[in-house]
Amino acid sequence: MKIQEISGKTGLICLLGSPVSHSISPLMHNEAFRLRGLDYAYLCFDISEHEMEEAVSALKLLGARGFNCTMPDKIRMAELADELSDAARLIGAVNTVVIEDGRLIGHNTDGIGYMRSVKENGYDILGQKMTLLGAGGAATAIAVQAALDGVSEIALFNRKGRSWGRAEQLAAKLNQDTDCKVTLCDLEDADALAGQLKESVILTNATSVGMASHEDSSPIRDPRMLREDLIVSDVIYNPRETRLLAEARERGCRTFNGLYMLLYQGAAAFELWTGESFPLEEVKEKYFQ
Repeated sequence: MKIQEISGKTGLICLLGSPVSHSISPLMHNEAFRLRGLDYAYLCFDISEHEMEEAVSALKLLGARGFNCTMPDKIRMAELADELSDAARLIGAVNTVVIEDGRLIGHNTDGIGYMRSVKENGYDILGQKMTLLGAGGAATAIAVQAALDGVSEIALFNRKGRSWGRAEQLAAKLNQDTDCKVTLCDLEDADALAGQLKESVILTNATSVGMASHEDSSPIRDPRMLREDLIVSDVIYNPRETRLLAEARERGCRTFNGLYMLLYQGAAAFELWTGESFPLEEVKEKYFQ
């Protein structure tokens, strides 16, 4: 592999979060810079939310073009930004920042990544109903972008616990600020879940249930409620096929995981920083097969 040479003019773009050493973002972005002939380098910095203000000030001083934020820094970055995109404002979290004339412009491309992955997998869900499981960061980003893009209705399921209040706020905000109708339901209510799924074109799991180390778990206790013409997606990509996706496939459902959501949210960030198209097929072939 040809190494991108770093010069005295090389621009800095980076990832802030903790931990970040596992991230594949440097691989995909540095390869994209190389393919597009852009003089940037992408690095990772382990930064806690309490260190964000200092880190962001330093990046402005150093003349960085922008940066990504991952957990636990996304919410803090929304507070530090000078301006927020509509999606970032509704989500209340930022994963991509563009620095323009010293101003921090905050975006959230997570939902963009998910909605593009839906489209690239060959599905059109606009004007139709989605059942979405969870109310954390991924679920919030997906719900907001789906509502902004034109999904007509979202049945939002979450367990009644510490995050229930956040789920209530999300539903209220989307009902007020978008044309999408959002109904909040208890994830423990199997009858409600079965009823909402009958009316939905897609089921999306945005909880951590089923991820590596919990591979025997599924957020759907009775797979018989997964009808054959339902699209079933999972934001988890490790393992590539969760128990939910395996059971859905056995029921005849069309399925996809969260791997391309990761790719497409990165592509959207790249395009915000550079104004160039992301070399999607080359990066996909190299790192996402």
